[in-house]
Amino acid sequence: MPALLALGTKVIDNPEMAFFLVFGAFAMLLMVDFSGSLVDRLRSQALLGLACVVMICLGTLVSNVTALAVICMFLIAFAVLFSAVVSSVIASATTPLLLAFVLPVATPGPVSQIPERAAGWGISAAVSLFAITILWPSPVAYPVEQRAIAACRALAARIRAEIAWVLDGYTDELELAAEQARAQADAAVGALDKLFLGTPYRPTGLSTRARAEIRLVDELRWLSGAVLRSRLRRRTVPVDRSICEVKLAAADVLERSAAALDPGAGGLQAAVTELGAARGQLRDALHALEAHATSVPVAQPREGGTAVLTMVSALDPSFRTQELAYITEQIAANVDYAAAAARRSWLQRVLGRQPSGFSGPLSSARERALAHAESSSSWLHNSLRGATGLALAVLVADLTSVQHGFWVVFGALSVLRSNALSTGQNVARALIGTTLGFVVGGALVALIGTNTTMLWIVLPFVILFAGLAPATISFLAGQAAFTLTLLVLFNLLLPVGWQIGLVRIEDVALGGGVSLLMGLLFWPRGATNELSRALGRAYVDASGYLADAVAHAVSCCDTSSVQTRPARPLGVEAAASARRLDDTFRGYLAERGPKKVPLAEVTALVTGVAGLRLAADAVIDLWSSDAVVPATDGDRAAARQELVASADHLTTWFGHFAASLTGAADVPEPLPADEIADGRLIDAVAADLQDGDGHANATGVRVIWTGDHLDAARRLQEALVAPARVAAAAE
Repeated sequence: MPALLALGTKVIDNPEMAFFLVFGAFAMLLMVDFSGSLVDRLRSQALLGLACVVMICLGTLVSNVTALAVICMFLIAFAVLFSAVVSSVIASATTPLLLAFVLPVATPGPVSQIPERAAGWGISAAVSLFAITILWPSPVAYPVEQRAIAACRALAARIRAEIAWVLDGYTDELELAAEQARAQADAAVGALDKLFLGTPYRPTGLSTRARAEIRLVDELRWLSGAVLRSRLRRRTVPVDRSICEVKLAAADVLERSAAALDPGAGGLQAAVTELGAARGQLRDALHALEAHATSVPVAQPREGGTAVLTMVSALDPSFRTQELAYITEQIAANVDYAAAAARRSWLQRVLGRQPSGFSGPLSSARERALAHAESSSSWLHNSLRGATGLALAVLVADLTSVQHGFWVVFGALSVLRSNALSTGQNVARALIGTTLGFVVGGALVALIGTNTTMLWIVLPFVILFAGLAPATISFLAGQAAFTLTLLVLFNLLLPVGWQIGLVRIEDVALGGGVSLLMGLLFWPRGATNELSRALGRAYVDASGYLADAVAHAVSCCDTSSVQTRPARPLGVEAAASARRLDDTFRGYLAERGPKKVPLAEVTALVTGVAGLRLAADAVIDLWSSDAVVPATDGDRAAARQELVASADHLTTWFGHFAASLTGAADVPEPLPADEIADGRLIDAVAADLQDGDGHANATGVRVIWTGDHLDAARRLQEALVAPARVAAAAE
């Protein structure tokens, strides 16, 4: 910035160009930081520079007609803010793009000034390419990815160590090794959790690959729980080899997943190919486990028990292993998606194209648009609010004819947040910070006087402080540092002394008032409440998806029932709700100021939605196998009735839970295990659990496993109630 200011004022001697040179550098180097390789960052930076030049031309063309300027500000702001949903590249560029339009539209000038304005920003864009390449270039870093790799490998080692202990005779030495592997896996998953909760992710800058890797945090946490639940213990009965084979195949998939995230010298394509082969082996092992579970003769009942109860008890390890394998398959699919996202071209990333082989780009774009076109979408809220606030700020700046009307609009852009309350807090902090910056800067300018040499010497240091203060100190400190920078800059461009500080206080007050008004008029309950509503909607949709999955399952029980279509298409709305929740959650994380609810509790509530959807997906996959053939004998109406009743009971509970998240009801107590209902389900399928040869029936086994998936969703409630009560108490 100092070098470009010197170029504009001393070499070219054009104050208008110097103005755009300085703020072009500010926008291109302090307001954006693209991710990816250096080549991709340079491409994105160059495209952003070109787009900003177009914005400057448009802004200058409409700047002299108030009505046209206001209308264009609204349309441009909405288009820029809402288009951020397309890709992380566009999302990262929203603030510089808005600034490039705000700057000319709020500082009216003739069309003849377009060349020098565009040239000023264009030179800054070109210099930014040099800066990010030569001046301390940022390395490509994926901290979550590295911890996820370590967690995958540690969990795989734990599974292998426990299987070795079982297969090799439960020796003390192997038991100690299994305990050590268990502790290392717990530490690795805990480290991943800690990093995720402590990393200040930007709400709109996460790439497709980064989002896929962040989902691994939830999935690895679930897998860790599944490993614990499926842990084989010291037994006197023979070991079920089919269970061990599935677990060993799952461990291999985890290791291949880690290799696909960190391919090393072998190359990404080879790692992905090996992961695909490992996933195929896991599916084969699962089919073998299912065949084994449906071919084992019914054991002699325990004393006081029945053959049915004995069989159900024997099926439990198989279900826990199936649960472990299913979550492992989800992790592998997510890793495969992340790897495919990494293989996309730069243009595909900019356009938000989905990785090849997953969902088509048009379908993906339609799903994203539908997810955010509803009135409950916080992304739509923020886009409309931001566009209206900035348009109103342009109108106020023009009607009041204040000096440097750009700062009215920039003040609105700086403090416009997602609710009236936090907007008011940020307005107060913005004004206090501006005042502090004015006091310090005014004193500095008064001491230096007209000595421009000293101002040039001070300029790099105040710019450095302005860049560091918002992230390392506070928003208030950032406002103070920015005001200090402006005082020095404007006294170099157009010496006016300390008075410019008073002007900026006036401008920021007007801009802050505009943003506060927008917060009051549009969705005034805030990011916390938007998150509560998004959570409630996501739980309602996810539990409804689970109920639909069970309805599909029971329709497959026998030929006497009408089969419904697979519930996976019915899960589109649940996926859209989860996508809106993800956007709202990231917006909540980005909102400045203290959070009412600890992040760990909020994350637990967000993760619960993923758990419900995993249970629904598992039920769909269980009954969507080609091997599922409806039985022709027996009446399974009672079994169907029990499963549907259990699903409805869960849906009702999650409906009450969703209401409690928005303050419309008290947090319900978690449902206890219903042994009576479990008994009715067992009785309902008793005739189907074994055939004439004394073997388990495949349909009966799937019915029991479906009931187990519902019970897993019920157990999830215990982990959700405590965080929900903390959130309710914080309101």
